[in-house]
Amino acid sequence: MLTIPGRGSSLFCDGVSRRDFLRIGGLALGGLSLPDLLRLEATAGIQKSPKSVIMVFLAGGPPHLDMFDLKPDAPAEIRGDFRPIPTNVPGLDICEHMPRLARMMDKFTVIRSMIGAGPDHSAGQCLTGYKDILSKAQGGRPSLGSVVSKLQGPVSSDVPPFVGLSPRTGEVRWGNPGDPGFLGLPHAPFTPFRTEGPGKASGPEFVVQPGRLRDRRSLLTELDDLRRGLDRDEGLRGLDAFTNRAFDVLSSGRVFDALDVSKEDPRLRDKYGVGDMKNEADGPPCCMDHFLMARRLVEAGVRTVTISFGRWDTHGQNFKSNAERIPKLDKALSALVEDLHMRGLDRDVAVVVWGEFGRTPKINKDAGRDHWPQASFTVLAGGGMKHGQVIGSTDKYAEHPKDRPITYQSVFATLYRHLGIDHDGLIADRANRPMFLLDEHPEPIRELI
Repeated sequence: MLTIPGRGSSLFCDGVSRRDFLRIGGLALGGLSLPDLLRLEATAGIQKSPKSVIMVFLAGGPPHLDMFDLKPDAPAEIRGDFRPIPTNVPGLDICEHMPRLARMMDKFTVIRSMIGAGPDHSAGQCLTGYKDILSKAQGGRPSLGSVVSKLQGPVSSDVPPFVGLSPRTGEVRWGNPGDPGFLGLPHAPFTPFRTEGPGKASGPEFVVQPGRLRDRRSLLTELDDLRRGLDRDEGLRGLDAFTNRAFDVLSSGRVFDALDVSKEDPRLRDKYGVGDMKNEADGPPCCMDHFLMARRLVEAGVRTVTISFGRWDTHGQNFKSNAERIPKLDKALSALVEDLHMRGLDRDVAVVVWGEFGRTPKINKDAGRDHWPQASFTVLAGGGMKHGQVIGSTDKYAEHPKDRPITYQSVFATLYRHLGIDHDGLIADRANRPMFLLDEHPEPIRELI
């Protein structure tokens, strides 16, 4: 085992110190076997492409009526406490707690007519385009990042194609960074904040002090010592050349550098915000640092980055908790999209923000909103798409779509098109059986093209 520890004074949002998040064991590195990841170069046809996707999952079901589809003329028990404010797109109003986004909505598209959500908590449908019950019946549908890993591979051998920034959560479905499904472990995400717990590691432990990470020669010496240690360990013999290449990924330092947001200008980091350091109860934290890490990762060559942001399951105290949570999303998301535009990455990087369903139009007795799969929203930015618009609408109480219903797979078709992947194409499962990427055969959303 290689442990890269850190000092307690500098923490990521899951409470892990900045350099205390990477572990290399005989089985996995942060949940992903890098040797298996790298092996795909020898087995998959790699298409070089600069396009990438940042997917932000709002765990628990964000309230569509209180964020992007407010109904100010509805009765009080429907409209709630928040008020709409105008944006720089005529006719598009959003929640008063998102003033930063309001000033730049010309760089976004809001879909108000999402349909087809499942009724249960799960990141799966947002990550794969399939409801969990259907995904399981088909052998486990791979997430978008895993599909990209399989079909396009890494841009560079020392940068993984798919990174999941979600930490472990008490409700495990909210911390899902993107399962590889039937594509198998080689196409799982690299997950730096999901280190194995006590007793789950295997093999000898080797420690690299954080102060030596910046010294590449010292790091290479440490890795050479680790290789010799593995050679002496009977239980870990048989690791092949791909294992050695996994160490080369670490020694390049590109992933380390991308995740180290302390290297950014403090003024830019302040625009993103830092956010919460601990999970929200059994859900993920509101960690704004993850948005900045995502931008740094796609700049480094990562094709897909997933973020799980906040716990939006507000069966009670919906307005009190979201009055604190929504401004954090407003700050981090606006900073990310502005940053992408400033760097000329807005055509290459697509951003999608959504949750597993919406929430009930009628406020319950606990001042909360319950699950409502009949309607929800999606926000898109970047990707060279046509923005500054609203697609679809709901009826007067936001109960059901009134026009232009959009499915999760339609959004996936749009994202695959951006990535240069045939959305109506096939992919082989572990038994080499051909499977359609999207079995609804949707077309990309025409308004965005």
